[in-house]
Amino acid sequence: MTVPVTRRRLPLRRRAPDPVRPAVAPLLAAHRAAYPGADAAALLRGYAVAERLHRGQCRKSGAPYITHPLAVAMILAEMGMDTTTLVAALLHDTVEDTPYTLGEVRSDFGERVAVLVDGVTKLDGKRWGERAEAETFRKILLAAADDLRVLVIKLADRLHNLRTLGFQPPHKRARIAKASHELLVPFAERLGIHVLKREMDDLAFAAADPAAHAATERAVALALRGAPAAFAPARRLVRASLAEHGVTGRVEIRPSHLYAVHRALDGDVAGLRPCEAARLLLVVDGAEQECYVALGAVHAAMHPIPGQVRDFIALPKYNMYRSLHTRVITPDGDPIEVIIRSRDMHPVAEYGIVAHIRSAPDEATSTVAGRRDLVWLSRLLAWQSGVPSAEFLDGLRADLAEGSVAVFTPAGEVITLPDGATALDFAYALGAATGGHCIGALVNGRLVPLSAELRSGNVVEVLTDPEGVPSEEWLSFAVTAPARVHVQRWLARRRTEEAAETGRVRLVRALAGRVDLLSAEAHGDSLAVARALGYADVDQLYAAVGSGALDLADLLPRFTRS
Repeated sequence: MTVPVTRRRLPLRRRAPDPVRPAVAPLLAAHRAAYPGADAAALLRGYAVAERLHRGQCRKSGAPYITHPLAVAMILAEMGMDTTTLVAALLHDTVEDTPYTLGEVRSDFGERVAVLVDGVTKLDGKRWGERAEAETFRKILLAAADDLRVLVIKLADRLHNLRTLGFQPPHKRARIAKASHELLVPFAERLGIHVLKREMDDLAFAAADPAAHAATERAVALALRGAPAAFAPARRLVRASLAEHGVTGRVEIRPSHLYAVHRALDGDVAGLRPCEAARLLLVVDGAEQECYVALGAVHAAMHPIPGQVRDFIALPKYNMYRSLHTRVITPDGDPIEVIIRSRDMHPVAEYGIVAHIRSAPDEATSTVAGRRDLVWLSRLLAWQSGVPSAEFLDGLRADLAEGSVAVFTPAGEVITLPDGATALDFAYALGAATGGHCIGALVNGRLVPLSAELRSGNVVEVLTDPEGVPSEEWLSFAVTAPARVHVQRWLARRRTEEAAETGRVRLVRALAGRVDLLSAEAHGDSLAVARALGYADVDQLYAAVGSGALDLADLLPRFTRS
């Protein structure tokens, strides 16, 4: 008889909870909202590596450091950036702050993630000293030329740092706020990422001038309480007029951000009215032609203010922002701004280059050459090479300064320049050769000097002369960095050439009767002396003599011995 064997069930072993997935769950959800089929594995792995490497490190707030790269990735996910960008955001401080190397990033996550991480990694302050900030920005620009997502990650990184700026000491808050307004906010503007620009503007404003920020915040909040009632008659008139013109779309009140209100009113926000704190936004259905019909409908409904229509559809801004802007008088006698755009224009108006990246991901890694929305970056790349660190930062601030004018070449090409730009700046925007030989300009057919300030809509033709050369005087009215850099370089070369000529004449006279300098040059003796003294060529040697940097008494024995 067989005795049945009783099998005992072993207790099931519970799996240890995965600490990674809950931490990344909000990021995964935001990413899948834009990319439903996105693979979570890369993000989970990126977070796990970043968390392990940053473990034990803390922010100024006391929070674990990993909360920062996770927040940066979240900002980018909410804008709809791709998986590669989010992984790079999670890892963006590892090479800078941990033993993790760029080679390990490349091996673990691929070449493209490594390029993005390298692009946003700051240069070592101990090694670079005072040049670190300038050279870091130069490095970011060069990396952005290869992949625009580098700049997008950098902006998200700065946005989160601004959100947590309250944990920094006052002097550091002020410095970061100033740098943000001078460099990072303009980058957001140039890339058209207004969702980032507005928040960065306001956070930097709060850190730079807390009292003014608080006053503006109170005034705007009070004004916006009355906005629905104040804008109601205008909205009714616009909706009725749109219906009469056969246009459909939505009409909404769009609050202005705090820093924009503060600047527009020069800080005088007492008694702020709803029309000063908000605008009407019309997002119309259909093609861009419908926007012009909507503009006519708005003007039919309310009296337009002459000269206040700006057409950024026919002439998009340098960041490809497209909308119609107009100002009208409401039934209550208040001037209000109305912005009109199509549904297709709206994502670009809000997200700029991010909208382009989402619609065509391969463009993020393509060359910037030939792209109208990146002409400003092409020009930055063209003039920055070889410019010393301090001059580079000054030039970058000037080039990114807010405000612009759009002027035309005779062929109809649009050239965007900063406010206050002159005919000379226009000439250098066409190229270094055109700028270097310009002698004047025709603006709308009238002859003007190179110092003439340009206005939007001007048609400018540059007059050149093959014998024309830059002048020291040009620096007094050159506004753009390309113009200033090229003029300074030419003047420096001319001074060097004049010093070299002077130095050679002095040396010839000093050697008279002992050494034939022409023969010494022909036989290479002069070059040997120059290199022995640390100069690359004889012209540098002669320039040192001409400028007084090298004493003839020290130089003559080397020629008489040779």
